[in-house]
Parts: sequence; C-alpha cells; structure tokens
Amino acid sequence: MKVTENIDHQHNKIREKLLKKLISAALKDGFQQLRMDDISKRMDVSRATMYKHFSSKEEVLEGVVDVYVDYINSLVIQTDEEGTEISYGTRFQFLFEQSVLLIRHIGSGFLKELQAIYPDSYSRLKDAMQTREQQIAEFYRDGMARGIFNQLNEKFIILQDDVLLREIIHVKYLMLNQASIQQVLYDYYQFKKIQLFKADKLPLLDDSRIDPIIDHIVQKFNRAL
Repeated sequence: MKVTENIDHQHNKIREKLLKKLISAALKDGFQQLRMDDISKRMDVSRATMYKHFSSKEEVLEGVVDVYVDYINSLVIQTDEEGTEISYGTRFQFLFEQSVLLIRHIGSGFLKELQAIYPDSYSRLKDAMQTREQQIAEFYRDGMARGIFNQLNEKFIILQDDVLLREIIHVKYLMLNQASIQQVLYDYYQFKKIQLFKADKLPLLDDSRIDPIIDHIVQKFNRAL
C-alpha cells in the first residue's frame, strides 16, 4: 500500500512539473492551437514520456486547470487575530502582490478560450477565483467597518484589478506609453493605497516594503518573456 502511494505521489509530482513547463506557452500562445507534439516540446520531453503521464490533450488541459486552482487556493489572505490597525497595511501589500501575480499567471485570453471551448474546466477555475474574490471583499468590508478604508464598493475595487491592472501590465500598453513594468506597478500601488486608505490611516503603510515586492514581481515577469 505504501509503495503504491509513493509511486502515485511521484507520478503526480512529475505531472505537475511537466504542466508548469507548459503553462507559460499556454498563456502566451493559447492552448487550443497546441498539438500534442507542441505540448511535448514545451514540456521538454519525448512524446512517449508525455503519454506516460497524459493520455490526451483534454487531460493535459485538466491538469493545467488543476495547477491554477491549487495556486489560487494557496493564496490565503492573512488574518490578524489581534486586530491591530497596522496589519491592514501589510495585508494590503501582501494582497497587492498576490493580485498582480495571479493576473500574470492567468491571462484573459486563456480564460476566454477556456470558457468558449472547455466550459466545465472554465467553471471549475472560475469557482476558485470567485471564492478568493469573496475573501478579498470581506477584507475590504472589514477595513471599512474599522474606519481604516474609505467607504467604497468592494466589488468595484476587485473589478478594477481584473480590468485596469490587466490593461496596464500588457506589453502593448507598456510600449505605447514607453513605461516599464516596474514603474506602472509602483504607480498602480500608489493609486490603490490613496484610493482605499483614509488619509489619516496612510501612515499604516510602510512603503519601504513595496520596492522588494515589486522587484520580485518584475523578475517573474521578465523570466516569462
């Protein structure tokens, strides 16, 4: 029994490793147009090795969605049991980093393709994203109730990330405006904090923490190019 569990665990680890190699290609070029030959090349393995772990293109796609769902579920919004005001600043910065990285991982093109061609997989991914959005909305509502955040529609704040943030980190926007990804992220962070935090609560934010966060994000973006 233990031997079987170890084999299954090893098999799943290999599958996950292969899928993560594929993800950047799926985001950049789309999934539908990839053939199994293309998939094996992106995974950097032979077709024979690939078929040991995936029997079809649909199974590969299901695996990609599994990776995304697991990633989203891992993005826990930190809580502060003591309820100190300063924690809202650090949690906001933590949430900012998560939101940017999530948008980098799951592009709008991939979501549209998934919705049109693989609706069941899209529904599963969308459910995970909506659960996370509910957690974010609760964080915003809690901050408003505590008098730390301005009274805003939390759904609009979340939608802002999904629409505006996606737009400004797109290569086309960066080129058109001759801007760096680092600069637009810093500007967006400043915009978000002034929008969200009441003026007398802005000192809760330690902006010295945001530079290494943005540098970390930029490194991830650059590796994906």
